[in-house]
Amino acid sequence: MNGSTAATGSASCRFAHYFVVCGVDTETGLEPDDGAGEGFEQSPIRRSFKSKVLAHYPESTDRIPFNKDAVNMLCMPRGLSFRTQADRLESRFHSFTVTTDNGPRSYGFVHTFYEEVTSPQIITAMQTLSQMHHVEHHSTSSASSPSSSSSSASSPSTCSMDSLVSSLDESDAESLVGGSVCLGCAGSFDPARDTLYVSKALCILAPLPFLQAARQFLSQLHQAVTSHTAPPLPLESYIHNILYEVPLPPPGRSLKFHGVQGPILCQRPGPGELPLGEYPLGEAFSLLGVDNMVQLLTCVLLETQVLLCSQDYQRLMTVAESITTLLFPFQWQHIYLPILSAPLYHLLDAPVPFLMGIQRRDGAQRSSLHLPHEANLCFVDIDNHCVEPPEDLPSFPDRTELLQELSEVLLRFGLPTQGGTITKPTATASPRLSSLVLEDLMEDRRNGNLGGEELAVLERLQALARRCGGGKMSDAGKPLDHVFEEEEEELRAAKLNIQLREVFAGRFAAMFGRYEEFVIHGALDLDSWIFNREGMSSFDKGSFLSLQPASHLHFLSHFLETTMFSSFVDGKVISRWADREPLQQLFDSRLERERLYDTDEEDTRNCRYRKCTVLFESAQAIERRLVKADHTAIHPHLLDMRIGQGRHQQGYFPKLQADVLAQGQNAKWSSRVTTSRRSEPKRSAGTEQADSEQRQRHTFVKKNLRQSKLLDPSPVAITQTHREFADGLLSECRLKTKRMLMERMGKESVELGQGEANITGLQENTLIHGLCDLLERTWGHGLQLKQGKSALWSHLLHYQAAQEKMEAPAESPVSNGPNQKMFDDGALLLKGSLTQDMRFIQTMSEGLSEVGQARAWIHLALEKKMLSQHLKELLMNQELLRQLYKPHAFLQCDEEREQFLFHLLSLNTVDYLCFTRVFTSINIPYRVVIIPMKKLSIAMATVNPWVCVSGELGDSGVRQIPKNTQEIYFQCKNLGRLSTLQLGQENSGLLAKCLIDSVMVYNEITGHTYKFPCGRWLGKGVGDGSLERVLIGQLVSPGAEEDSGRWTGTPPELSSPSQSVRAVLGSFAGRSRMLAVEVQEDMREAANNLVKHFHKPEQERGNLTVLLCGEAGLVLSLEKFLLHGFRSNRLFQRNVFVWEFVEKAVVFMDAADQMGDLHESASTSLCHYVNAINASPRNIGKEGKFQLLVCLGIRDRLLSQWLPLLAKCPLMARMYEEGALLRDPAAVHSLSRILHTLNDFTITLETALVKGVDL
Repeated sequence: MNGSTAATGSASCRFAHYFVVCGVDTETGLEPDDGAGEGFEQSPIRRSFKSKVLAHYPESTDRIPFNKDAVNMLCMPRGLSFRTQADRLESRFHSFTVTTDNGPRSYGFVHTFYEEVTSPQIITAMQTLSQMHHVEHHSTSSASSPSSSSSSASSPSTCSMDSLVSSLDESDAESLVGGSVCLGCAGSFDPARDTLYVSKALCILAPLPFLQAARQFLSQLHQAVTSHTAPPLPLESYIHNILYEVPLPPPGRSLKFHGVQGPILCQRPGPGELPLGEYPLGEAFSLLGVDNMVQLLTCVLLETQVLLCSQDYQRLMTVAESITTLLFPFQWQHIYLPILSAPLYHLLDAPVPFLMGIQRRDGAQRSSLHLPHEANLCFVDIDNHCVEPPEDLPSFPDRTELLQELSEVLLRFGLPTQGGTITKPTATASPRLSSLVLEDLMEDRRNGNLGGEELAVLERLQALARRCGGGKMSDAGKPLDHVFEEEEEELRAAKLNIQLREVFAGRFAAMFGRYEEFVIHGALDLDSWIFNREGMSSFDKGSFLSLQPASHLHFLSHFLETTMFSSFVDGKVISRWADREPLQQLFDSRLERERLYDTDEEDTRNCRYRKCTVLFESAQAIERRLVKADHTAIHPHLLDMRIGQGRHQQGYFPKLQADVLAQGQNAKWSSRVTTSRRSEPKRSAGTEQADSEQRQRHTFVKKNLRQSKLLDPSPVAITQTHREFADGLLSECRLKTKRMLMERMGKESVELGQGEANITGLQENTLIHGLCDLLERTWGHGLQLKQGKSALWSHLLHYQAAQEKMEAPAESPVSNGPNQKMFDDGALLLKGSLTQDMRFIQTMSEGLSEVGQARAWIHLALEKKMLSQHLKELLMNQELLRQLYKPHAFLQCDEEREQFLFHLLSLNTVDYLCFTRVFTSINIPYRVVIIPMKKLSIAMATVNPWVCVSGELGDSGVRQIPKNTQEIYFQCKNLGRLSTLQLGQENSGLLAKCLIDSVMVYNEITGHTYKFPCGRWLGKGVGDGSLERVLIGQLVSPGAEEDSGRWTGTPPELSSPSQSVRAVLGSFAGRSRMLAVEVQEDMREAANNLVKHFHKPEQERGNLTVLLCGEAGLVLSLEKFLLHGFRSNRLFQRNVFVWEFVEKAVVFMDAADQMGDLHESASTSLCHYVNAINASPRNIGKEGKFQLLVCLGIRDRLLSQWLPLLAKCPLMARMYEEGALLRDPAAVHSLSRILHTLNDFTITLETALVKGVDL
């Protein structure tokens, strides 16, 4: 996890936990580093050998146990390096981080240098290895030459050291040792000619990332070793001082302590400031550029797998720590190994989010890295200043404005905004001081002993020194101009750090400033919350997203699903019963402070970008601490040591006296800390231990894999680690499928009392994207053979090739083609096989990559409810599994694999349209079948029908059905979810009529079946005389034949009113049986459904046409109201139509204006609309005309005016019974008010409903 963590207990207040020395163990000799991945064809002087921890002090601390293997691996990730005097012997610095199993993180700072080898055993071993390599190299060369014998040519080009040594007898070995090595052999070693050097590492383990102070201390320690003169005190005194006598600076204060050659300053942020972060953000931005850094931060926030690559270990740490520092107030929750040594490369198989770094070998290219996971991988090539994000990565909110603000900050410090140039923050001209007085003044400034006038004098002296120059040296042996330059660069880097961090902290405050309003506190106590945690939602994501700007939704919908955000919200819930997380407490306090000063209640959906306003204030706080030291630690002093031990020998780090470093010699060191005159009252030990930087996680957060186990390269530990990975994948699959089911079925929000819950399309896409990522990581675990970037698609391609090889000889002329379908009585039996779906994805004209094709295939299989079945079929090929995967792979674990497929099978209980709605530009084949009433099916021969299918994305255009058939097959651009269907016929003769039961539309790719109920006549002289009808559809089948008819959790949609409903409405008995209360209730329910539709977020709204014209829609409800108590003189005609009354009323209004001035405009509009509908060339019948009138009236906000007008028409008394609702003024007034509420909404009608009407 990210953040600065201090240990608790006796070591928690100390600057450093351990001092460590790593190098070559002369007793055990040279051991090849098998995990380094180097071949024996490489010269021994260039190979890596195992290093050892030679010493560490103290032996252990109370709560920070020393992990010898892990520290050794991280101090020298590539093992021991040997060099000769002909090589560059530069010292190097890098840092690392290591987390203990109980949570606290420690930071390691390593100074690596080369020391001359004095051990005869090591020199002899290196000489022997070099001579063996020389013989092997020449034998290989001769074997590959044209004159070599056949036996030589057949020998392997390389052999292991063991096999080579075993092939030599004792005399051969002696001759090898005594012989000389060819001078022309590159990388050879001859002790008579060469001096052998080996790497050695000095390391400090500290609780906080005091990067600059630790670097200076180790550098001064090394300078003392290489100096001609001995240091003032033995090295043990300085090491003992930093281990036991230098405390952590109090929060908000700075501390000065002394290294071997000069004072060192460190500082710590105060309670209201951002946590400590000393890794130079300016360097990270200079390496990658502003754009790439924001892109990388986006990948980390969305918990993709991030792999850093560089030749320099410190660059890996700089970029990793910079990114995790910018996450405030959130924390990275997954594997965090910025430096991954070669023995741990198996962790690249980890099927979980990670942030890891690997060292690039000399000359290695990106293409040479064969990574199992690339579908959701962000690869960062630091040295080449390149970031390769995963496909379809959402943009960070307000990205353009953020880049502009970050660029302004960098330019103020003289840094470029483009990656590729390493430029230190601009400093003033180098001061060259020539006065001892000026040096003393500098020391007083650090101690805080100068007032305002004295500081002004010092600044003038510095300016004079810059003009005059000088050559005075500091105590550290550096020219004072270099000292001043380093101090000023350190100060400017610290100020740049805090300003960049404040910019990002301000962005998160703007995005999540109101997050507390959406936290759900559903548990009574902590125990019940922990017990029911998986089944509870702690954050109202839908409501939160509904208030965000549309441009932010893509990113935020993904971010709300991350473990990082869930842990943050969990911390807020737990704060009711326990102390808040330090970072969360700081974030909340900052939000409260902003609310006090910001009284502008701005709509969050339309808020403008605000730049950070505390940049300079934050920088000044750090500058005050770095310019004047608040505290000074006790000086190093002479220890009670044995005389003669640890004597100074230039170039050699001495063997330290262990007894004086095993424990502190002064138990009351804290009382000897001196303070300046600006010091504050001492903080209590309890306050120190409760400081925010010492508690970075609560005990209830889900624990990750223990890092001690991750850093263990033993075969047993590796097997156990991958077993835990497999268990984690299974658990993640269970939780993801459960979440998808709960969201899709709406149970979660209903249980929380939030009413009806339909998951938005955006949230659904986010969850399905998470499922695709899970499948890719699962298929990438333990993969050893892959094509392209997608592990899943690679497996599918191998399976497809195997199937085609098997099917080729089995093909026969009578076998069905791959696209051939079977139909029976109008029901489509679509048997979409795994390979058929693959072929369709491969032929899509979308230009998809391998990752895109895999995601498309998952979307299609999920929509067809075939995902679990397809994957089961894929995994049945055991021979292919063994070829593609290692034994520890998840797909090789039979029991876990079966449970995984079972969880995916549960997704078949809900309907998804994820493929249809995502891939909108592809062509889809459709099949339309008209189903007449069985008794009158022969009548279809007399009509010439046509159809026009409409959906969310468009319509098919008019499609003429061939004569004497009842179906048509056509291809057109994806229509999306189908909503309406226009059915008509061109024949107008009296015999050209038929009674249509329904129309079925089949999507040949997804297998979806839509039913458009009709139940009415189509033809002249029968029914309402309609030659064209607009039908409302419903999705009735999940597609696959074995699932047809199975219950699904998705509620059924409303369809067109059926024949039976129409018959009951139109019959006299039905009109007399209708209860007024039921009719009014139906009317209120239909209007209420429309109101709820428009109050939902736009992405969540369903089909408006269904709510208007469906079986329980507004049109049918209003028709019930107008038919209540309706009289008819047609004793022998079963059905009557409301349109007849409307037409007579309009004729009456046109003939004589008896309604008064009050209703003149309403009567005019009603007459105009009715006449326009009657004049339409469409022959839609009386029911269709009434439906069209209602839809136009509700769209144009006139329907609420027309109803009272019809109620006051004189014709009403003759056409309605006494108890009819239309003759009840209270009922009419109530209905008019209900309809008036719908005037607040903008209603857009489908083209199919209003086509042909000229208003």
